Amino acid sequence: MSETTLDIVGMTCDACARHVEKALAKVPGVRSVRVRYADRLAQIESDTSPPPIEALNAALPHSYRVRPRGGDAPVPDKISIGKSPTTRGGSGDGLQVAVVGTGGAAMAGAIRAAELGASVTVIERGTIGGTCVNIGCVPSKIMIRAAHVAHTRRESPFDDGIDRCEPEIRRHRLLAQQQARVEELRHAKYENILEENPNITLLRGEARFADARTLRVRLAEGGERTLAFDRCLIAVGARPSVPPIPGLADTPYWTSTDALAAQRIPGRLLVIGSAVVAAELGQAYARLGSQVTMIARNELFFREDPVIGEAIGRVFAEEGIRVLHQTQVRSVRHVQLKKGGEFVLDTSAGELKGDALLVATGRTPNTDALDLAWAGVETEKNGAIRVDDHLRTSTPHIYAAGDCTDQPQFVYVAAAAGTRAAINMTGGGARLDLSAMPTVVFTEPQIATVGLSEAEAHLQGIETDSRTLPLDNVPRALANFDTRGVIKLVVEAGSGRLLGVQAIADGAGELIQTAAVALRAGMTAAELADQLFPYLTMVEGLKLAAQTFTKDVKQLSCCAG
Repeated sequence: MSETTLDIVGMTCDACARHVEKALAKVPGVRSVRVRYADRLAQIESDTSPPPIEALNAALPHSYRVRPRGGDAPVPDKISIGKSPTTRGGSGDGLQVAVVGTGGAAMAGAIRAAELGASVTVIERGTIGGTCVNIGCVPSKIMIRAAHVAHTRRESPFDDGIDRCEPEIRRHRLLAQQQARVEELRHAKYENILEENPNITLLRGEARFADARTLRVRLAEGGERTLAFDRCLIAVGARPSVPPIPGLADTPYWTSTDALAAQRIPGRLLVIGSAVVAAELGQAYARLGSQVTMIARNELFFREDPVIGEAIGRVFAEEGIRVLHQTQVRSVRHVQLKKGGEFVLDTSAGELKGDALLVATGRTPNTDALDLAWAGVETEKNGAIRVDDHLRTSTPHIYAAGDCTDQPQFVYVAAAAGTRAAINMTGGGARLDLSAMPTVVFTEPQIATVGLSEAEAHLQGIETDSRTLPLDNVPRALANFDTRGVIKLVVEAGSGRLLGVQAIADGAGELIQTAAVALRAGMTAAELADQLFPYLTMVEGLKLAAQTFTKDVKQLSCCAG
């Protein structure tokens, strides 16, 4: 008689232990089986030598697997998670973790889980790196910066003393420069890391859930692999959403992905949208030579404090960008002409024509092909996965992070969420606190916010006081001869506790982090006003805005404390 003890993967309760026990008892040669859920192990007595692992697993439902006690080797074609782990003493030692995706959330989660001792398999169906490095943050900011250079060569506040010129835009060269940097960063920050980490295995293919403990992966090279896991992180990102406008689907419209990779600068660009992507790319194309018309169903940035839409609207008007407010697009068609194609839009503001059409109306989570229902993972109507502040889905051992969830779609939120999910998957209790989450829109001037707007505070029943400081009161803006924008502070009435900041300014993205730290620290406007800020910096505007609650800053000397 032989006795062996095996680890069991996939059990979630005592009932699971009973199912496993009954299944293993049916394997030929097995005399008795005792399964202990608390220890995740099975003790098997057999007539002669121990039954093969393959035979035991063949008898089990797909949601459960056995492996040698303390062993790391996966069961062929059943479990394929991770290389042999390099133990680092983390709380995740021995855990099998599956990560679906390779974007910011996925990579942060995979790296931290591996650091904590888990054996990790990352599954990717497309290009490694996700949205940010490939078709989002990185290429868009490169294009926006190039547009900034073109604009300042054409026009600046110093034209009286420095001759301006009309730049020649060589789009193919700008695009080659942009894509070279994208490939460099993808290789350094994603591909190399996956290749060199001994605790992470990359599996190329498309994953879907077979049940709450198993993924089926349709491999890129052909065939299918079944993957059992202890914990799973879903981080599949999102894609541009397309509104159901009659005729639109039959036209060669652009999404943000297409606009960033376009080989030409169109003479006339129509933009459907009124928020971040529409504003950033609309202004960039205008500065590179397009005549841009933006079509806003409501107002610019209508979900934000009205001061934001009003301020950036004035800037767009000065730069020749036409914005149509409260305008509905009723239909779209594309007409082929001798000189090329032309878009014709029927709108509530009349007929519009353009050489290219950018649709920038939000993003849709990439969750539709995952078969989430088989794993009991709940989503919102738009497909976004519901998570709690520990990144758990409705199935507690399955986590989700990034743009595929119901959280704000920013890559730094995604990365923070991925890291915290990994900590929690390996036994920790990390929370993702978004109460002081800064946001930045990379128009020029930049738009940045943190905390609550007045309207948001009122919805929470908080009485507020606020001050709005025009930038002509900020010495750095005066020295730059660019006073476009404002800084607005929202505080709790009575206590003066800082609730939120909205800024439209050159370098607002740098300024807002100081505001976030002040908000996190629970500072009042008076305490913020009493801090030391370096003179002739834009962030000094925060101090000046805080001082306006008690002083007329126009009566202060340049660097009055």
